[in-house]
Amino acid sequence: MNYKAGQTAEGKVTGIQPYGAFVSLDKDTSGLIHISEISDGYVRDITNFVNVGDTVKVKIIDFDSQNNQARLSLKALNRSRTRIRKRPMTRRSSAPVMKLGFSSIEKAMPRWIRDSEEMLKGSK
Repeated sequence: MNYKAGQTAEGKVTGIQPYGAFVSLDKDTSGLIHISEISDGYVRDITNFVNVGDTVKVKIIDFDSQNNQARLSLKALNRSRTRIRKRPMTRRSSAPVMKLGFSSIEKAMPRWIRDSEEMLKGSK
């Protein structure tokens, strides 16, 4: 079968290495899910996500038709499942909000220097 980038396919995990998982898409076509394409989060151990013999649905990132090899992604299909924050973030500090820019930094710098000098004098 001839695959194209952007297409989704189903295959069987045939091998796992520290850098990724090998997948057989059909009898003539294989591919690699690089460790960076397993999940959006940090992947310490690929076997926490897939194991040899698993059937996986993958997205084809790139396809080399001369060698019948594909670059595959699991995370490209799972992006819709990423966690959505249900509550808006609230400020934890009651400190006033300071808008920064070059002019506001210029105005605040003398106070920051004075505060730092006083703190250094107190620690001696």
